Amino acid sequence: MKEKISLSKFTLIISTLNFLLFHYGFFNFVFENIDTKSFNGILMIVSLLILMVIANFFAFYLVLFLTRIVGKILLSITFLLSAISVFFINTYSIIVDESMIGNVFNTNYEESSSFFSFKLILYILFMGILPCIFIFKTKIEYPTVKQFFKTWGLSLLPILLLVGINAQNVLWIDKNSKYLGGLAMPWAYSVNTALYFVHKAQENREEIPLPDAQILNNEKSVVVLVIGESARSQNFSLYGYEKNTNPLLSQTEGVTHFPATSCATYTTAGVKCILSHNDSGDLYEILPNYLDRTGVDVIWKSTNSGEPPVKIEKYFNGNDLRKDCEGEDCGYDGILLKNLKEDILGSTKDKILIILHTSTSHGPLYNTKYPIEFEKFSPVCTSVELGNCTPTELINAYDNTIVYTDYLLHKVISELQDLEGYKSSMIYISDHGESLGEKNLYMHGLPMSIAPKEQYEIPFIVWTNNGKTKTLKSANQGCIFHSVLDFLSIGSPVLEKELSVFGK
Repeated sequence: MKEKISLSKFTLIISTLNFLLFHYGFFNFVFENIDTKSFNGILMIVSLLILMVIANFFAFYLVLFLTRIVGKILLSITFLLSAISVFFINTYSIIVDESMIGNVFNTNYEESSSFFSFKLILYILFMGILPCIFIFKTKIEYPTVKQFFKTWGLSLLPILLLVGINAQNVLWIDKNSKYLGGLAMPWAYSVNTALYFVHKAQENREEIPLPDAQILNNEKSVVVLVIGESARSQNFSLYGYEKNTNPLLSQTEGVTHFPATSCATYTTAGVKCILSHNDSGDLYEILPNYLDRTGVDVIWKSTNSGEPPVKIEKYFNGNDLRKDCEGEDCGYDGILLKNLKEDILGSTKDKILIILHTSTSHGPLYNTKYPIEFEKFSPVCTSVELGNCTPTELINAYDNTIVYTDYLLHKVISELQDLEGYKSSMIYISDHGESLGEKNLYMHGLPMSIAPKEQYEIPFIVWTNNGKTKTLKSANQGCIFHSVLDFLSIGSPVLEKELSVFGK
């Protein structure tokens, strides 16, 4: 019969294993952001090393004593989740904060499956499954209640002592709390998942209705609002990029572009901001729902996800659009443009809003987001592990998604130009930007307080057949709601014309 080991010894082994396997990113950040040659810096590093092991011992010891076999199951789950988390931390330099947890719960299968790789399997196998086998095969001798409280209480003392002697480092810890909290396992995802659901429960799940609006005239008007995905302005030649990623838009009359920033660095918050009349954080009635209620013909087509609740009759997601689709466009965002002109001409209403929610520049497999004929720049990155690609390969693949975006937007404009008797406009804005290896960061999702400009400087491109757009030094996603209402001649108490890009 296999000899049992004490609960305290088992917990210490597991806590040390958790520290060794899952905290390279945590301490890499600490070493890069602290003076390792000063006494205070050395004290901080040693304290964090000890604190990481003891804090997990404190929590694991409690859970295992109280729940026994259930505790083993919970512990195994944390190792599996930590293995997956550190794969993304080490591969894409993300941090697991509350917004990243929101991304996880709002990611569809198509997006999540694009991250699958052999490296991910190795992480799950060696950092997740093998520790789980050890956890379940080990026989534990549980202490008496008195012994438990004695050991548990003694483990609390060094935690309090370490916190006390590092009082002078409180400002540094507070300044870097988002990074530290998003890299410590299993606290990063366990605490932030709880916070995510608490804040979700606090949100107004029923939209706060906006004051009634009215259509001011019967002039036939149409706006096609294209919501981009992960597009950053610095890779658009319209914004001065040295590579010609906008060969069509740059030659199109009536196109204006504005320097713009996003409200956030992840889709759910970015799209909500685009569709809202203000960035209060409350769930007010969003643009498509508001205009649909007002009498505008609103159509939503999406190959993406993460939008607030869209409550209109003509809502079509990727599965709806692909049902009877034939041809190359069915696998790309070109599917969103199918029957665009027919939708407009078939409308019985004077005011039309069509929203196209794209996924064109979503990573990591940028090379799969465009048809091969749009591979203008090569060689391209074909790996989900972006750090394995050369900077040239990664940028080329991403730039090709911008070339394809240029084509899609030009096609929308061409369709609108063919209409007779309509005042028409195309508005394009991205939900957020994208990091492509700068500062060893990839993709998006960092908190705005620490996010680099690549993740929030976005393209905002407008075309109109009457040429009446303002000259703005800067804009943001909050301009969209007011611009659409203004262009369609919708009167509303919440309309702020100074935020509209239309008019002289």
